[in-house]
Amino acid sequence: MKRRLTALLLLLFASLAQAAPSVLQRPIDLDTGQGVLHGSLLLPQQATPPPVVLIISGSGPTDRDGNNPASGRIDNLKRLALLLAGEHIASVRFDKRGVAASQPATPDERDLSVERYVADVVAWGQKLRHDPRFGPLILVGHSEGALIASLAAEQAGASAVITLAGSGRPIGDVLREQLAQRLPPAQLAGGVALIERLQAGQTSLDVPPLLRQVFRPSVQPYLITLLRQDPAAAFARLKVPALIVQGRNDVQVEVADAEQLKAAKPDAQLALIDGMNHVLRISPKGMSEQRDSYSNPQLPLAQALGERIVQFIQHLPAA
Repeated sequence: MKRRLTALLLLLFASLAQAAPSVLQRPIDLDTGQGVLHGSLLLPQQATPPPVVLIISGSGPTDRDGNNPASGRIDNLKRLALLLAGEHIASVRFDKRGVAASQPATPDERDLSVERYVADVVAWGQKLRHDPRFGPLILVGHSEGALIASLAAEQAGASAVITLAGSGRPIGDVLREQLAQRLPPAQLAGGVALIERLQAGQTSLDVPPLLRQVFRPSVQPYLITLLRQDPAAAFARLKVPALIVQGRNDVQVEVADAEQLKAAKPDAQLALIDGMNHVLRISPKGMSEQRDSYSNPQLPLAQALGERIVQFIQHLPAA
């Protein structure tokens, strides 16, 4: 009886150890030759190398944790990394060049481009793939980061791609729609004309007053590179398994965007999560009712988000 009890206790402890792995948390840096990018590593301690997720943040000065000076601290990408670590999945999240700790890598935003961001993700991917501590590489991009993940996946050697709230339409179409919703008719024509100039590769000092922050002259060179991109076309070129995750209560990216990505790559998995908004939390549908989810780092992520991501990674085909 005593031996049987001891065996049962050993099984219980083994099960608990598997459910809650010890996690190594360390800074991790990447010298790109054009500046050093700084990030955070979460590495579950286990006998075999775990899959590693490279988390790519969204647009603007959004840092490795998902925080943006304009919206405050929400820590949604940090929470995602911690969730994955608890499921035996390693992760690296990093400050993009020009942002937070990586700001010295490109201090002038005039020098930023989509191509540079893609090259950085490729370099991160190659670094992680050649590190014996890690298994397969999965790129996870949030919002604009979904586009960067799609563009970088092949050269980075990724085994899979996961898009979180990623647009399926060219950014020019999205911007026109947003301007039509927010600008008075007297300024709408000027905003549309500005987008057309940027799409033609031309910067402009003639920016409507309501748009001076979003279309400031210093960010226009980056926008020119962004307006050249077609997210659905980039997603269609992926040759690896892919998961599209989209919240039904997202007021920034629509379910139709996720469906457009799915149409571009029919073999991709599509997860539409009831109640989830753009920052990956359960929230009411209206923007005014979502303010707390954009400013409260204590709010949990949508449970189904973690479940679908973990399930997808655990069922990836062996390399």
